[in-house]
Amino acid sequence: MNTEEIMKKIKAQEGLSRRDALKMMALSPVAASVLAGTAAPATLEAAASTAVGKIVIVGGGAGALMVLARLRRALAKPDITIIAPNEKHVYQPGQIFVAAGEYAPEDIIFDNTGYIGDDVTWIKDEAATFDPDNNNVTTKNGTVVTYDYLVVATGVQYHYEQIEGLSADMIGQNGISSVYLSDLAAGTAEGGTITHEWFKAVHEAAKTSKPRVICTQPSTPLKCGGAPQKILYLSDDFLKRDKLSADFTFATAGEKLFALPEIDAAIQKVQKGYGNITNKFGHELIRIDAEKKIATFHHKYQVQGEFDKEYNEYEMIEKEEEVDMEYDFIHITPPTAAVDAVANSLLGWQKGTAKGWLEVDRETLQHRRYKNVFGIGDVCGIPIGKTGGSARHQGPIVVGNLISMMEKKEPALKFDGYTVCPLKVSYGEIIMAEFNYEGLAPSFPLDPAQPRWVWWAFDLYMLQPMYRYLMLNGLM
Repeated sequence: MNTEEIMKKIKAQEGLSRRDALKMMALSPVAASVLAGTAAPATLEAAASTAVGKIVIVGGGAGALMVLARLRRALAKPDITIIAPNEKHVYQPGQIFVAAGEYAPEDIIFDNTGYIGDDVTWIKDEAATFDPDNNNVTTKNGTVVTYDYLVVATGVQYHYEQIEGLSADMIGQNGISSVYLSDLAAGTAEGGTITHEWFKAVHEAAKTSKPRVICTQPSTPLKCGGAPQKILYLSDDFLKRDKLSADFTFATAGEKLFALPEIDAAIQKVQKGYGNITNKFGHELIRIDAEKKIATFHHKYQVQGEFDKEYNEYEMIEKEEEVDMEYDFIHITPPTAAVDAVANSLLGWQKGTAKGWLEVDRETLQHRRYKNVFGIGDVCGIPIGKTGGSARHQGPIVVGNLISMMEKKEPALKFDGYTVCPLKVSYGEIIMAEFNYEGLAPSFPLDPAQPRWVWWAFDLYMLQPMYRYLMLNGLM
């Protein structure tokens, strides 16, 4: 099957078999490299720059490893230290597939050691404080690490405790689940397995009743902002496949399902197809009574006031209230923030909506005040981009601009804000929402708002090996 035949099949909305899908993936040079078995880190390429300087990378996730791999190839004499506690690496996008029963837990956890070469100094610790005025980082064990150039890739932290009555150790009990639950420093991701058990518990309850299920989304920036809805639709479809049902509520602090109108309209259509989902916009979870199974939300809304003749419109009055909702099962997306070491340092934004997140220029990814500091990934205080897809696009920008600084040049490369959200709207269908600062930015000539099996096949079968063998090695 050639590319033209595949495109005809896709456009005709004919179902591709798994074999056909893998044939399609194999047409891609990137996928072909994966299928050829490029499991070992690639040999270092001929170095392009003779620039020198001590580089410290803080973090052990995708962004950190991609920058590390690219710098090792790009510099003739790299002097790199990485501060990262984790010998195990968690493929975080896979937690959704673990929850859905499509992956086993071992499919998303693998060794970090193969990505950090012997020529790199590895401090197996976490950053406790940053002192950018004196170009040093202090680890939790008290080690002071100096640098000439710094790359911050510390990711995010989850604040379950900010919801009154909740703590992380309650996840998995009393009908409470959260696919986000993980300890990346320890290399564990229990949220996926707990949520899979939650799927099965909802399914069992639906055999004899119509359980009340709530899925929440907070007002804070999120790692993969579509994940709360992915759990909503996959758990609903998990029932639907066996002709079971539940009363689902999507309680979100936001005012719409998706920021882009094309994707928002597509998701509304998906919800209508299920027929059992109620949206509660402007509702943020603030309290939970796990014993009584009552969730309390802060609800912001507007009511119409008096008519203003001067402006020919009605005055809108802001209102707020607390709303209690009873439930049988609840999936909680926790409030998210930058790690304390960044948020409490001079590197974080000092005010505004991005307060606490790393203060980098949204295009160059260079710190706005400390020019020898760069950021990559979820920690960056930029409008969008807390996905692995964003980090992949940021990697070459960070490395190129960092080397420019080392060569006493101005950073010239610009990040366009690319991010991708594979919205799993059912088992076997994904809306591949790709966008940047300007709006939709599909990388394949297909309607991005159309749910497709081919994207499910790509995400399920191909993305993990591409991530593991190519992305983390800085090869894509």
